Amino acid sequence: MKILVTYSSKTGNTEKVAKAIHQVLPGAELYKVEQAPDANDYDLIFVGFWVNKGTADEQAAKYLRRISGKTVALFATLGAYPDSDHARESLDKAAEMVPDCFVIDRFICQGAIDPKLIAWMSKLPPEHPHAPDEARVKRWKDAEHHPDDTDLHNARTWAERVYNQLFPV
Repeated sequence: MKILVTYSSKTGNTEKVAKAIHQVLPGAELYKVEQAPDANDYDLIFVGFWVNKGTADEQAAKYLRRISGKTVALFATLGAYPDSDHARESLDKAAEMVPDCFVIDRFICQGAIDPKLIAWMSKLPPEHPHAPDEARVKRWKDAEHHPDDTDLHNARTWAERVYNQLFPV
């Protein structure tokens, strides 16, 4: 059984999650998505991304679209809350990029937001849909501390569960 963990990370959030996942998968290989080998050589592929515009970022999306007929586990980080509709919809859109694959499971956690993005949004006029309001600023603050130890523990537990679904102990 060959396992690949590959990820795209802008600020290091998704990389932390990928490394946590990699720790618990026996013999798994770990690559940044832009250096990842062909997915056809693997039986199980974990693909991680940072959410951008409601789906996988561009680099991860390119890699996902090249995967065909494989078992895939998706994981992601985003600035929003992981139990939000936005989080669920972002994973759904990423899963649509691998229509002929078996998406065995998904994991998402909050991640700190790029300060440049916060600076840009902070300058938006109040009528803009991404302009700062009390709830959005609270989310930004909450995201500053993620992924935290609990998120990484949850990612490891999730990866072990995915592995055990395919290879029961």
